[in-house]
Amino acid sequence: MAQKSDNPADPFKKALAEATKVMANDPELTVSYSVDPSGLAGETMRLPQVSRRMTRDEVLLARGTADALAMHRRYHDDATHAKYAPPGDMARDLYEAMETARCEAMGARDMPGTAGNIDAKIGHEAMRRGYDQITQTSEAPLAVAAGYLIRNLATGRDLPKGAQNVMELWRGFIEDQAGGTLENLQGILDDQSAFARFARQVIKDLGYGDQLGDDPDSAEDDQEETAEDQPDEDQEPDSNGQDDSEEQEADADPDQSQDDQQDQAEAQVSMDDLADEELGEDAEMPEGEAPLEPPAPPPVSDADPNYKVFLSTFDEEIAAEDLAEPAELERLRAYLDQQLEPLKGAVSRLANKLQRRLQAQQNRSWEFDREEGILDAGRLARVVANPTTPLSFKVEKDTEFRDTVVTLLLDNSGSMRGRPISIAAICADVLARTLERCSVKVEILGFTTRAWKGGQAREAWLNEGRPQQPGRLNDLRHIVYKGADAPWRRARPNLGLMMKEGLLKENIDGEALEWAHRRMLARREQRKILMVISDGAPVDDSTLSVNPANYLEKHLRDVIAMVEKRKMVELLAIGIGHDVTRYYERAVTITDVEQLAGAMTEQLAALFDSDPRARARVMGIRRAS
Repeated sequence: MAQKSDNPADPFKKALAEATKVMANDPELTVSYSVDPSGLAGETMRLPQVSRRMTRDEVLLARGTADALAMHRRYHDDATHAKYAPPGDMARDLYEAMETARCEAMGARDMPGTAGNIDAKIGHEAMRRGYDQITQTSEAPLAVAAGYLIRNLATGRDLPKGAQNVMELWRGFIEDQAGGTLENLQGILDDQSAFARFARQVIKDLGYGDQLGDDPDSAEDDQEETAEDQPDEDQEPDSNGQDDSEEQEADADPDQSQDDQQDQAEAQVSMDDLADEELGEDAEMPEGEAPLEPPAPPPVSDADPNYKVFLSTFDEEIAAEDLAEPAELERLRAYLDQQLEPLKGAVSRLANKLQRRLQAQQNRSWEFDREEGILDAGRLARVVANPTTPLSFKVEKDTEFRDTVVTLLLDNSGSMRGRPISIAAICADVLARTLERCSVKVEILGFTTRAWKGGQAREAWLNEGRPQQPGRLNDLRHIVYKGADAPWRRARPNLGLMMKEGLLKENIDGEALEWAHRRMLARREQRKILMVISDGAPVDDSTLSVNPANYLEKHLRDVIAMVEKRKMVELLAIGIGHDVTRYYERAVTITDVEQLAGAMTEQLAALFDSDPRARARVMGIRRAS
């Protein structure tokens, strides 16, 4: 007999899942609750996690998301959607936003109870993205505004504050450009094909017609006409025939034939020009030359031009506070503090040791007996003994680490779950606090994936027939726990996010390291230090199952080689239970997670040691063979 759950949110989750299946008209639908972004993937629907506290905002967001996704499942047909989908990025965003609005408007009409719930979801997303603070159209996404306007016109309901703000910023422009088309909205909501043609016309009205590609309906008509006209092309002209075709009429009348041939030639030229326009070929091509190929897209990786990513659309770089509500972050932070209470004494001692070492260098960095500067109180006795002795001043020298930024890049993979990620989180906290006292800025980053064993990128790969050697097949999640310019007190709760259930998944180290490196290069500080904390080689099952076994490991080595060769960032690594010295030039491996605090502080302190031999001894530098 199944044990009864003690989570008070479970009955609500179960009831919401059953109601969602009914609204979606899909009894086989699987409904799950996750920290990952909500969405539909095959027969699975992901909804926002609901904590034991079941706050009002959590419940409204879960219900609104469930209703919105259920309406999409009920009223949306993937094949029809794909048939009319435009290839251009902006056109595609507009098309997707309007189709989502159509499904939600259908739900509001057929099931009025869903309208308020979906409003709550829209309002939550708008506030989270800061739409209520936007004052210029350049800051407001046009595609989002178009979706909001379609929903407003279709339902007659006012939108939540942030969404209403974005819609109003663009409303005048959209109605000026596409007002005539929008008048036909109400009559086509039931027909997805008609609505898709309507959406394409709106996109054209807004000035993105060049991103629509070929008209799917015209393509079908052209194929039918080609099939009908094919026998006529092979048929010999017969001047005595009574056929109504233009070719036979042209044969019967030579003058008319010449005129028609000229018209056909002009029509062909016109069609060719139109094709050139759609391809963006504004310049006239010399006769006999093929159109210029568009420039190749830039490589995904600066370190390895051959490294491929099958689909990066669903990758995300996200702030920690956007993955959980403030109340949940505080709860997770309290749990982290409680779990690591026994370690606080040892970690604090190490932090004080690091601070003393750094401040000792600061205290020694003075130039004495200067004619101006800060009055040197230690030499006032000379002035008292001999009043003719001039006053002595001192000037503080620029210390080696004064203009420095340190980035901690933490592996957030599933293998770090438990004590390793807890220790890594608290050590990052202590280092950030300690270095901030010493005027050294600290950035804390984490890396994982959005799904286990492949996310939406893998689904797209499966839908396209599993092409060979697709490259990386998972959706990245790069998390910013603390920006370099953010004060530690503000970022402190964010580190609790590492305790969140379901956050830690797989690790693609090469792209994470390249991401952190790019962020550091954009900083103004003269000295940049990047410390990577990982528990082994990169692992992503979906990628490694269809690519060479060393695909991710090779890319990691290439990125490390690039960073170390450029020497713009000082790179070091700490491996937890795994030897990372085979990857990094400066690295140390610890066998017990309890050693992490000491290793981090010693490694970091060694970087500021003025004696290179002492620095090498502490860091255990592995020289290249």
